[in-house]
Amino acid sequence: MPRLPALSFLLALAGAGLCAPAHAQTVYKCAGAHGEASYQSTPCPGAQGQRPIALDVAPPSSPPYLPPAPGSSAPPVVAAATPPPPPPAAPVPVLYQCVRATDGKTYTSATGDPPGYYAPLGIVGVPTSLAQQYNAANRMGREPPNAAMVSSYYTWVRDRCRAMSPQEVCEALRKDWTENEHKLGRAFKSDQPPLLRREAELRAQLQGCGGP
Repeated sequence: MPRLPALSFLLALAGAGLCAPAHAQTVYKCAGAHGEASYQSTPCPGAQGQRPIALDVAPPSSPPYLPPAPGSSAPPVVAAATPPPPPPAAPVPVLYQCVRATDGKTYTSATGDPPGYYAPLGIVGVPTSLAQQYNAANRMGREPPNAAMVSSYYTWVRDRCRAMSPQEVCEALRKDWTENEHKLGRAFKSDQPPLLRREAELRAQLQGCGGP
């Protein structure tokens, strides 16, 4: 076997060992006529200046990658999990706009059917005689008046209400939210519980409007 320089021979031997199972290999260090050293896998001629060296060649840490053979089936591709659909948007609550019978001012109601109440005759413009009040109450679906009502100048009235559009509902709820937050920011700690409850109620109702 021809002699190789020391570094080249060792590199070639180590590269060959990567493809072989783990075992010890012996190389021989030979001294030339002028003192130069060389390495070979066979004993030196005449064993002159020979020095055997044992090398442990470790196997590769993992087998080399082999591409799949032509025509072989590829591993199945696992589809990514489909994310769950977003939860449905909260509906806009149903509210009613009511007109107070005594002064014509408006307010919101959750039922649209506020209870009736007694109101002074002079405020609502109801006729003052018992017969006129009785006939007017029958036409308006109110509780028939009695002598006590007439003598105290009160009559039975009920506010009128109508259903609000979703846009009107959101505007009214945001207005209530602003007013409640203003009161909450200026209230004493002892006065905050009902305002905090109202805040939570308005926050839930405003979910259908995109939040406060």
